[in-house]
Amino acid sequence: MNISSWIEKWAVATPEKVAIRFEEQEITYPELNDRIKSAARMLKNKLGVAPGDCVAYLGQNHPQTLMLVFACARLGAIFVPLNWRLAPAEHLHMLTDSGAVLLFVDEPFAEQCKELDTETPVCQVIAVNPDTTAGWPCLTDLAGTGDDCYPDIGVDYPLFIFYTSGTTGKPKGAVLKQEAIQYNAYNSVILHDMSSEDRILTFLPLFHVGGMNNQTTAGFYAGATVILHRTFDPQRVLDSIVQDKPTLTIILPAHMPGLRGLPDWEQSDFSSLRSVMTGSTSIADEMTRYWHNKGIPLLQVYGATETCPIAIHQVAGNAFSTEGCIGFPAMHCDIRIVEGEDRDCATSEPGQILVRGKNVMSHYWNNEEATRENLVDGWFYSGDIGYVDETGCYHFVDRKKDVIISGGENIYPAEIENVLMDHPDIVEVSVVGRKDPKWGEAPVAVIATRDNAGLEEDSILEWLTGKLGRYKYPRAVLFVDELPKNAMRKVEKNKVRRMVNDRDA
Repeated sequence: MNISSWIEKWAVATPEKVAIRFEEQEITYPELNDRIKSAARMLKNKLGVAPGDCVAYLGQNHPQTLMLVFACARLGAIFVPLNWRLAPAEHLHMLTDSGAVLLFVDEPFAEQCKELDTETPVCQVIAVNPDTTAGWPCLTDLAGTGDDCYPDIGVDYPLFIFYTSGTTGKPKGAVLKQEAIQYNAYNSVILHDMSSEDRILTFLPLFHVGGMNNQTTAGFYAGATVILHRTFDPQRVLDSIVQDKPTLTIILPAHMPGLRGLPDWEQSDFSSLRSVMTGSTSIADEMTRYWHNKGIPLLQVYGATETCPIAIHQVAGNAFSTEGCIGFPAMHCDIRIVEGEDRDCATSEPGQILVRGKNVMSHYWNNEEATRENLVDGWFYSGDIGYVDETGCYHFVDRKKDVIISGGENIYPAEIENVLMDHPDIVEVSVVGRKDPKWGEAPVAVIATRDNAGLEEDSILEWLTGKLGRYKYPRAVLFVDELPKNAMRKVEKNKVRRMVNDRDA
C-alpha cells in the first residue's frame, strides 16, 4: 500500500466531498482519484517512468502539482519540486544532481527553461500549460492507456527530494520516503486535531516541505478540503478567509506586514480559523500576542526539510499557556538536546536539537559525506540551538551557525531580534555578528522601519535600556527598506552579513 490509497479510500467514503478548491475549480475526491490514476498511466505507459526515476516540476501551486505527487507515489517514482524563485543555473544543478528523467514546466517559467532543455539532454521537458510556445509536448495531450501503478509499491519507496536552501554551499537533496510523509501526516493530525471537516488554506509554495507537508498532504490523509492558492497574495488571502472560511492555515512572520497593511484586515471576520500555524524562523512575541488577542491560538512548529518537517509543536490546548515556546515533541518523534556530539544537556541548558523518527529523511541524495555528518545512529543533527525547561516544553534559541561569541559570551541574535520587534516602529530586524578587534565578534542590527518613523541608532539603543544585558546591545544599527528573504520569506542571514560587511568595507 502506498499513500495514494488515502485518495482512493476517501473517494469511496465521501464521493461528494471537495478535495481541492482552486480558483474557480472544485475537484472532488473521486475526480482527484481519477486524475491521479490518469497521470500515473501517462507517466508509466507514455513516458516510461519506472520505480526510482526522478520527476521534476517547476511551477506555482496548482492541482496538477499534487496529482503528479500522488501519481509518483503509485509508481514508486520520486517527485522533485523546484523552487521557482531560483535562477536557471540553480535549477540545472538540481536536475543534473537528481538525474531527473522528466521536467514539467508551467508557462511563466517556459522561457528560462529553454536553456535547460539543451543542457539536460537526458531530461525530457513537458509543458504543463497548453499555451506554452516552447514546442515541448503538453501534459494535456499525453493521455496514457493500460495500468496505473507498479505492483508492490509501498511506503518504503522514496517519494520526494526537497533541496535545501543552500545558504552554506550547493543545495542538498533531502530524500523523504512515503513512510516519512505518512508519519508526518500522523503528527500533523495530532498537532491540528485535524479531521475531514477541516478546510485548509494553502498559499505557501508547494516546492517547500512546509507548504507541501505541514498541512496539505496531511489534509488529504484526513479527508479534508484544501483551498489552494497559486502564490501568496495578501488581498486574496484575506478574501479567502472571509469567503471560504478556512479552519486552518499557515501564516509566517514575513506575511504579517502585507496582511496587516490591508485597509480592511483589522475589521474582517476570522472566526472560522480554529488556529493559525507558524514557524520557519524565530517567532517574535508581538506576533504571538497579536493572534492570541484575537482569541486564535498561534501554533508554533519546529522542524526542518530533513524532518518532513514536523518535529516539535504546540497544540491549541496549550498554545496560550506556553507562549514563546515551540512546544513538545511530536507524537512520533524523539528529541534530544546535546552539547558537543553526545552529551545530553541539563534542563534549561542550551544545546543542539536532535530529532529521531520515521518522519526523518533517509539520506541526502548523492551526498554520503553530508549524510554521515547529519544523520548519526538515526538522529538528525539539526544545527539549531534550543533547550527544554522543567515542564518538558522546548524553546528555540537560534541557529548554531548564527550564534555570536563576543568577549567569550554567547549572544543569540534571535533574543535581540525578539526584543527589538516589540518596538512599535520596527517592521523587521535581523541581527548578525561582525568581526571586532576587541571582542572577537560584535552584534549588528539591520532594521526596516515603518514609513516616516525617523528612527536613529541612538534612539534604538536607548529604547533597549533595561530590556537586555548591556553586552548584548548591538554595536551598530543599519537601516534598510527591506531585509533579503528566500522563497519561504525567511530572512537570508548570509546576505545580511554581506550587507553589514560591505558597509564596513
